[in-house]
Amino acid sequence: MKFAVIGGTGLIGSQVVQNLTAAGHEAVPHSLSTGVDVLTGQGVDAALEGADVVVNLTNSPTFDDASPAFFQTSMDNLLAAARRSGAGHFVILSIVGTDQVPELDYYRAKTLQEDILKAGPVPHSIVRATQFMEFIDAILSWTADNDTIRLPRTPLQPVAAADVAATVADVAAGSPLGGTLDLAGPDRYPLDELGRITLAFKGDKRSVTTDDTAGMFAVVHGDVLTAKQGARIAPTHYTDWLKADRTPRA
Repeated sequence: MKFAVIGGTGLIGSQVVQNLTAAGHEAVPHSLSTGVDVLTGQGVDAALEGADVVVNLTNSPTFDDASPAFFQTSMDNLLAAARRSGAGHFVILSIVGTDQVPELDYYRAKTLQEDILKAGPVPHSIVRATQFMEFIDAILSWTADNDTIRLPRTPLQPVAAADVAATVADVAAGSPLGGTLDLAGPDRYPLDELGRITLAFKGDKRSVTTDDTAGMFAVVHGDVLTAKQGARIAPTHYTDWLKADRTPRA
């Protein structure tokens, strides 16, 4: 089959293209760097021409209250082009529990993206993933100073980007789900514990202070960002990923 992978040069998209190509499909990456602008519509029709499947992995450049407008415009443009091209399957990547955290602008925006796809004219699949292992360092940096990182006890279940990409490629190559598949890593941690594990592996001497008011995830109530019954559990454990990670140590 032919796949148009929009956002196909990013962390997930590039691996999705590799996986689909390795499986014998024609997977073409598209992004701003290849002349495809999902906001203006420039290059979108040409990118989707002849595609059996559209995989949309584009992301808002901000995580604030401007993000809903990005997903509204980009999805409108891509779905209209997919309908014109005759594509039979449209896939997006979202976040586990995104509709359970309305306090966060970005999570509301991802819920909007899902709703637009569900109401659209093309058979669809939604893959929801938990927080990427690759983003844990960034999460820790939000509430860090020279000596201490403040973190809430919010339960997370991190997943490796490679496992996310493999699942997205698998879903894209199959029949439309007409619904959602949740994907999570195999291990569940309170965020403060996750911070301590990460610092220990990196040889970082800073300490973690438990603070349930600190950072973005402080507004999350309960375990809504972790896997529920029926979720697919990815194989990569966080500690194994840390051992293989090539990030320079402190």
